[in-house]
Order: sequence, then C-alpha cells, then structure tokens
Amino acid sequence: VQLQASGGGLVQAGGSLRLSCTASTRSVSPYAMGWFRQAPEKEREFVAAISGSGGSTYVQDSVKGRFTISRDNAKRTMSLQMNSLKPEDTAVYYCAVMLQYYSGSDYTDANKYEYWGQGTQVTVSS
Repeated sequence: VQLQASGGGLVQAGGSLRLSCTASTRSVSPYAMGWFRQAPEKEREFVAAISGSGGSTYVQDSVKGRFTISRDNAKRTMSLQMNSLKPEDTAVYYCAVMLQYYSGSDYTDANKYEYWGQGTQVTVSS
C-alpha cells in the first residue's frame, strides 16, 4: 500500500488549504485513515481520523470547527479541509491508514496505523 499526500503550501493566517491523500489500492477502503502532523522539534500528533465507511470522524480539539476530514472510497482518497489556519498549524502533515479494525478510541494512536504517506508541508504565516 502506498499513500500519496498532496495539497500543502504557504498560506497566510486565516486562510485555507485542502490536503489530499490518495491510496494505491482500494484494499484500504474498509479501514480507518487519519492525518497526523509534526512541527519542528515537536512530536508527531494526531489531527483527525475517519472510519472506513466515512460515517465516523474524530478531530483533535485544537482544530475542531476549523478542520474537516472526509473520504471518497471510490476514488481511494481522503481529504482534510483546513480553514481559519493559524501559525501554530504549521507542520508536516502525514496521512496514514490502518489495516486492522480498531475502535474509535484507537484512532488517535499513531502506532495503530500501518502505512504512512510521505508528508506534505503546511506553513501558515502570521
């Protein structure tokens, strides 16, 4: 399984970006996918996750109301719509997929994700 993340860039505070993650195979469709981010000199942190069906989503409190996660299994893609961006959102964003079934409470755990994309840089200027 290969994941290709795209859509990062440089944006001013208050702006928007849409990240996409495309999987190389439809075999990921039943499984949860997620977005994580890592800022310089910080640990990787959970941002958002979505169940295989897309019916359940989980979003970190700091981005709730600003970020929306979605997926289109027919197109093998997952997206993260990021609005009202803040400088503290600056990081490399990674998409990832689980290949086992876990409960929603596990979606924030990076260790539960088996495959990762290469990351896309998001920079928010003040």
